[in-house]
Amino acid sequence: MATKKLADSTLYHLSPKGFWKKFRDATVLNPEISSGLPIQAYTDFPRRPRDLKRMQLLLRKNPYWKRDVRRAYPMLSVVTQPGLSSLLIEHSTPQAVAAPAEGEAADNTKAVAPQEPLDLAAAISKVSESTQVYSESKLPPTLTNAYPKWVPQRSPGAPQGEYDYFPMHLYK
Repeated sequence: MATKKLADSTLYHLSPKGFWKKFRDATVLNPEISSGLPIQAYTDFPRRPRDLKRMQLLLRKNPYWKRDVRRAYPMLSVVTQPGLSSLLIEHSTPQAVAAPAEGEAADNTKAVAPQEPLDLAAAISKVSESTQVYSESKLPPTLTNAYPKWVPQRSPGAPQGEYDYFPMHLYK
């Protein structure tokens, strides 16, 4: 029968030295038991950077969104007024796509010259002059209200006696 090799319980744990080793051997019931304190060089994966404590103390360099790995925060996009006005003008008119041409005519493609950015108010007035944006049949969108105002409506009455002192009125 082959002998089983047992794992050394003290291999990756700190052990006392010098006076404290003699003191522990004298006072402990079983001196073979490990201290239970792991050696960081063997147990920390990935290894800690040397300046971890300093980085944790500098909160301005260690914000919550960098420490939080549970959430992937989307990056913010910035839309400027000139960019929004150019998009508004470009997409206000329907653009027809020309049929593809063959031969030499296909090589003569014209590049569209970039327009100078307009002020947003000027772009909105330009779009509203060319087309009627809203009418009685086409109204602007309204905000949805998750909590509409309660309007009381009387329900059928609760069963009660004819001469009850406190009558009960039910409302929806």
